[in-house]
Amino acid sequence: MNSAAPHGAFHTHVEGLLPRPVDRVDDGAIDAMRIGRTVLGMVAAVWLVMAYPLSDGRQEFVLGKVVELGIACAVLLLGSVIGIAAFLAASTRDRRRELAGRLTGPVVSVLALALGPTVIWGTAKTLKGELVEGADLMDFFSGIVGRGVLCSLLSFLVLAIGWLLALILLLAAIPYTLVVAYICVVSCFRASDVHQLLPALLSPLLVWSLFAFQLFDGPDVAAPPLVLYTFLLGGPLSVTALSVWEVRRLRARHGITLRTALGR
Repeated sequence: MNSAAPHGAFHTHVEGLLPRPVDRVDDGAIDAMRIGRTVLGMVAAVWLVMAYPLSDGRQEFVLGKVVELGIACAVLLLGSVIGIAAFLAASTRDRRRELAGRLTGPVVSVLALALGPTVIWGTAKTLKGELVEGADLMDFFSGIVGRGVLCSLLSFLVLAIGWLLALILLLAAIPYTLVVAYICVVSCFRASDVHQLLPALLSPLLVWSLFAFQLFDGPDVAAPPLVLYTFLLGGPLSVTALSVWEVRRLRARHGITLRTALGR
């Protein structure tokens, strides 16, 4: 479903918590349009799921949403890297140096997102006993206290504590990864830290990529084709229209154009 997109209320809230570039402008109309589109999209998504039966079970529906989130992250990560690189390459030398100094936010977003899967992988390996085995601990402690009951007890305690900590970290890493992935998507990996125009340019790439995925993956609900495809097209069309309107408004009201953004 295209109910969530980078132009949204949560996007605005997240950006308000982050350091802002000095040349960034506030525009209440843009924020209001983002919020309105997101609310309408959420209402439409809830209505569609409530009005028509799911094509598959609830578990498959939830897993499908997780897969869509992963695809959204991959598309935006690739798009952000290419977009920011092209933005820097097309800028003048002085402007490029200034914009490059704003890459901290996007880099931190990528590292924060990578942390979750890394912890999940490490804790899963630990729970399976593939990282540290009891025999390795026995050999370690035997060199300190010698073979015997104390060595076995220490090995068991370390394994038990390590297993419990790994389980706690795994349970925490799963929601952490989902939340951070969503934040990265709605903030376009903080591409606006580099320049305010970038999220508006990247958002259509995301929604049309998800639209293509949903066409191949099949519908989530057993709705009539007219209703289904109207809904599926509503997300990318509205986000694209909003991006075009935002770019035009930034140019007309604030003098922000791609040319001036590049320092040309």
